[in-house]
Amino acid sequence: MKFSALQKTSLIDFPDRVASVLFTPGCNLHCPFCHNWRLLYPKPPFLQEETALEILESRKNYVDAVVITGGEPTIHDDLPDFLRKLKDKKFIVKLDTNGFCPSVLKECMPYLDYVALDVKTRLEKYAWLGAKCVTPLLCAIRTLKAGKVEHEFRTTMVPGLVEKEDIVAIGDLLKGARAFALQQFNSENTMDCSLGLIKPYSVERIVELASAVRDIENVIIRA
Repeated sequence: MKFSALQKTSLIDFPDRVASVLFTPGCNLHCPFCHNWRLLYPKPPFLQEETALEILESRKNYVDAVVITGGEPTIHDDLPDFLRKLKDKKFIVKLDTNGFCPSVLKECMPYLDYVALDVKTRLEKYAWLGAKCVTPLLCAIRTLKAGKVEHEFRTTMVPGLVEKEDIVAIGDLLKGARAFALQQFNSENTMDCSLGLIKPYSVERIVELASAVRDIENVIIRA
């Protein structure tokens, strides 16, 4: 594999762990609120797999976990093999994904300790994000809910894209899930610069919207 960047230390990307973060190039969606949108148009130099593994090995005194994010990691067919190498080196591994490559996700599951799957909005709005079909997402959701890997579903609270009716629909879609996180929208440095004019929801409004979610064991507010 090749990577666009490596963040040596993060305290926020893996719940309750200190982690290093690897960013993969490219994505199969085009979300206007994305902050990593430059990864959609990847340019060299890239960090090669061997070098990434060497850096991670050298960081073992400081971190015990690795997060693979993007972009969208699962568009890379060699991801499962790279995750296997991380597990061989005794790392705890988390994957961030949008769920649109469920077959690759399933291959990755034996090598993962945690998965965060983004549910951007209700299914009917996914066309706004460049998705022609949501069947792959539905498959990925089923895979996680039926599996044993610790996981969360999460939604970034973008006004206009995520309203109360959208949260209700997402909650119904995820019914029975172990954890659902509602996270604050940051209007700075988004792919669509016009979103910089949008005022994010207040914490109180996000809490109010979270109360509309039913039948999910743990609803988390990150705001």
